[in-house]
Amino acid sequence: MPGDTVFASELNEQIANEFAAHQQYVACAVYYETETLPQLAAFFFRQALEERTHAMMMIQYLLDTGAEVTTPGIAAPRTTFADVVEPVSIALGQEREVSEQINALASTARDERDFAAEQFLAWFVSEQIEEVATMSDLLAVAERSRDRVAEIEDYLAREHPGEQGPDPAAPRQAGGQ
Repeated sequence: MPGDTVFASELNEQIANEFAAHQQYVACAVYYETETLPQLAAFFFRQALEERTHAMMMIQYLLDTGAEVTTPGIAAPRTTFADVVEPVSIALGQEREVSEQINALASTARDERDFAAEQFLAWFVSEQIEEVATMSDLLAVAERSRDRVAEIEDYLAREHPGEQGPDPAAPRQAGGQ
């Protein structure tokens, strides 16, 4: 197929990583729901949808470039946690790993002199800076307030109150959502 390159293959792998992140965030949200922590649950449900959206953007890019799209399976997410801090710590580690994966994709695009792919990834590079910063801040608050969970909930209600409108600079996603 036209568009089948090392980059396309690696982007298909990243789609699986994004869906895995989606599932992990759903598991975190469910944990917080069972602990009756609605702000944390809502935050992680929103994060889950964001990761799914990233995967759908990547699928659309592959469709637009005529590359093959695969939908690889993913491992089950972690569903049990020691305390309210651990899911946030896992999430920060996951965001750091995704940042490394996106940077590696950008490197592959550059090595292949695929300027369209490099341009496509620019949005994700910026997005990952924001994601790591958000999770770093949340982890700092969670660790500091480990025994005062209401303070974590208050922080999220104040700093991350809910849905924001779509980013007009974001790539288009498959399914037109």
